[in-house]
Amino acid sequence: MPTSLKTIKSRLDSHLGENLTIVAQAGRKKVIRRRGTLSETFHSVFVVDLDQNENSFERVSYSYADLLTKSIDIHFDSEPEAEAETDSEAEAE
Repeated sequence: MPTSLKTIKSRLDSHLGENLTIVAQAGRKKVIRRRGTLSETFHSVFVVDLDQNENSFERVSYSYADLLTKSIDIHFDSEPEAEAETDSEAEAE
């Protein structure tokens, strides 16, 4: 993922309406996976409409800072897994 809030927002803007998987850290050794569609981006947050078959609520929002601090990770269905792994490896360097 890019290293500034502005580039994170512009990248998400280019994926509006696409299906994605969010992996969120929920505490010690606990990870939450949610599937949904990126529906809206705002100045400091973005909204994901969740799949109703898998979740008990309709939508969830996250801040761009969550991505920047790696509290959450996003994988778009339109992107190959190898590309997502390459992004993670580039950040580690």
